[in-house]
Amino acid sequence: MLADRAKPPVMCRAKSTARAFRYSGARRVPRAHLHDAYPSRYIRAMHTDGMDRGTHRGRIVTAIRASSQPLDDDQLADQTGISPRQTVNQICRALRDAEMVRRHVGPSGKIVNEWLGDRSERPAQIPERTSTAVPSAGALGGDPAGLYDLEIPAGSSREQLDAERVMLDLLGDQLGQELYPATITIPSGEHVKVDGADPDRSVLVECWAHQGPPKSAQRHKVLADAFKLAWISSTLYPRPDLILCLSDPSAAAPFLPGGRSWAAKAFQDLGISVSVVTLPEELRQRVLAAQRRQYR
Repeated sequence: MLADRAKPPVMCRAKSTARAFRYSGARRVPRAHLHDAYPSRYIRAMHTDGMDRGTHRGRIVTAIRASSQPLDDDQLADQTGISPRQTVNQICRALRDAEMVRRHVGPSGKIVNEWLGDRSERPAQIPERTSTAVPSAGALGGDPAGLYDLEIPAGSSREQLDAERVMLDLLGDQLGQELYPATITIPSGEHVKVDGADPDRSVLVECWAHQGPPKSAQRHKVLADAFKLAWISSTLYPRPDLILCLSDPSAAAPFLPGGRSWAAKAFQDLGISVSVVTLPEELRQRVLAAQRRQYR
């Protein structure tokens, strides 16, 4: 009896602990023992063979397998009608961890999901959508005919905002975290927006997509972002990691450790790190074109 009790249970039907299990076929396997009990190839088979295509996970797997090319999270959200986008991102990351998809940067600059399984049994169609979300530019293939040729107001920051979303995804993959824009309420009642944060608020990020060396006035933007991060972190416990995310080494140079500016030393003393990610070339060129249009 004692020996039997000492063994970790591989199967369990307790309804009260349903959240601690992943469904696989007709059985429930504790998360803690799933990878110990089954090799990875069997886990992948259990996640797909008996999958209900009506579930979020099932609809996303079906959409990826049915597509002739890898799909980004926005495209999957539009095609399946699943919202918010964070749900799609979480499922896609779980599929990556289960070695069912490969996540990499696609031609449009967004991280796409490529199916790693057998395409010989590709579904004939994607399950009918349950919502009427309006397709985004990303869902139309990156640059639908003439979309980016339309006249854009000189002061529009659309390209920079698109780049910041990609920067968050790239940084999140480096950190193993899911980063999304967030609004944080500090104890005094003010609501402060940050470009990115993880669900646990253990990481706070401000992004700057500028290409090229920053001008004097542009450095103030980075300093303001750093001040905001430091202020927010002073109200949180435990103190989160603070990251300034940039996308060009020349733009980041004045703020990196060893830089000549006082800001570089101040960031070190304040515990603010500077991370540089590499934008896909097509997206980088769009940001450069936007800067010329904005005289920046």
